[in-house]
Amino acid sequence: MSKIPTSLAHLRDILILPFTVTCLVPYFINDNSNRIPENIFLQILAVIFFSVGVMLFSYTVFLFGTIGKGTLAPWSEKQKLVVVGPYRYCRNPMISGVLFILLGETLFLHSFPIMIWTMIFFMTNTIYFIVSEEPALEKQFGEAYRHYKHHVPRWIPSLRPYRSDF
Repeated sequence: MSKIPTSLAHLRDILILPFTVTCLVPYFINDNSNRIPENIFLQILAVIFFSVGVMLFSYTVFLFGTIGKGTLAPWSEKQKLVVVGPYRYCRNPMISGVLFILLGETLFLHSFPIMIWTMIFFMTNTIYFIVSEEPALEKQFGEAYRHYKHHVPRWIPSLRPYRSDF
């Protein structure tokens, strides 16, 4: 079986994961009868959240491809632990980017169902990271990941950037 070229693998994994989470699911669950009251401040905030989310997500995907030598998907093994850029401040900035996108959609569309979906997405990822991803990264990268995990918070960014000793 031939290996999928990296650019196609990235596209495949983006379509399978974040596109589904940020586009397909919100499209199907959005209910115009269940709305957050409209407000221009919320619209502006929505655009800011969405824009920051897209930029953060895009940058982290770039880092996974160029430094980690893998895609964003959990089934795509990374060759190197990524601890640069936003990963110096929190362990999951890619998912933070997706959360910002979902928050932007929630506010822009004034949608309680998307807000609930955002909370479910956050809780599901938190459980997944604790139960599966973090132990797998410890197994793959050993002491380097344990050191990183000890010094960099999972969600709330640190004010001081991580400095790797490895």
